[in-house]
Amino acid sequence: MHWEIRGLEKLSFRERQAVVLKEAGRSLEDIAKRLHLSTSTVATLLARAKSKGYELVCIIPGAELGLGGDEQDEEDSEA
Repeated sequence: MHWEIRGLEKLSFRERQAVVLKEAGRSLEDIAKRLHLSTSTVATLLARAKSKGYELVCIIPGAELGLGGDEQDEEDSEA
């Protein structure tokens, strides 16, 4: 399983930084300290990014859900 942030190409460099840190679970205060910005600036960056339509997507391979993988593929080919 892994996470993917789609739509990053629409965001400015600073918006990307703020989004990646936010989606990694950081607080506004922590993001502000790390980027040397005020919390209100971080909030503005995140609001702009949200308005541009980025989305967080969880990618889960079928094998992790018991829906595929080597064993399942072999069974399907025998049938």
